[in-house]
Amino acid sequence: MKRIVIVFILAALAFSCGSKKQIITKKRTTKPPTKVVIKRETPTRTTAPKPITTVVLSDTEAYIAQYKEVAKKEMTLYKIPASITLAQGILESASGKGRLSVKANNHFGIKCHNWSGGRIYHDDDKKGECFRKYNNAKYSFRDHSVFLSGRKRYASLFDLRPDDYKGWATGLRAAGYATDKRYPQKLISLIERYQLYNYDAAVLGKPTSSRVPQQPNSTQNGIVHVVKKGDTLYALSKYYQTTVKNIQKLNNIDGTALALGQILKIK
Repeated sequence: MKRIVIVFILAALAFSCGSKKQIITKKRTTKPPTKVVIKRETPTRTTAPKPITTVVLSDTEAYIAQYKEVAKKEMTLYKIPASITLAQGILESASGKGRLSVKANNHFGIKCHNWSGGRIYHDDDKKGECFRKYNNAKYSFRDHSVFLSGRKRYASLFDLRPDDYKGWATGLRAAGYATDKRYPQKLISLIERYQLYNYDAAVLGKPTSSRVPQQPNSTQNGIVHVVKKGDTLYALSKYYQTTVKNIQKLNNIDGTALALGQILKIK
């Protein structure tokens, strides 16, 4: 029995004295998950383009837009109202669509008198009449200014106020520029319809207006009167508080006969 107990004790001691080894288990280190950042591009708000407004000009409006500066320059140099120049150009050239203006840049129907430049032939008062031909329309405008300012029969027009388009329109007809009895009314109608008098105001440094201005009879050199139906020298002398003899003397006229559209110096 003792032998069995001794064996048991020895076995227990042997077991307890054995090398103790610690088993170290490595902890698995896991990498943190990679953050994936997705940038979402927010569409920028683009302002929708404004619709293009198309302005359609009539032939006459396009003509005015193209030649208004030329007419203003001629007024500055030759004292002819820009409104008159434009209105005559519109009327004579059919707003730039007439044959003479298209083929020869001739906007005022000026014929070949004393002319050595280019020529074009066109039916007018007679068949196949000779008209001046220009390389550029601006030379036609210049020739128009020289034509009016260089002839004695138009001299009285330059005594009018430079913005008196009504006096100019009437005076041109009276001086023989046109044979059409309604020529003055046609010019005035164009000037007032398209407010061409504003170009006269611009040259003179006056404010422009959408209303038709009143045209006074006074000029820079005195007072003038455009003869209307029913006018007589006696009536005019009373109206302007002068005498018949004084009016006759100022205008170098004999007798008392007056012509419609005639421009009379009064004082």
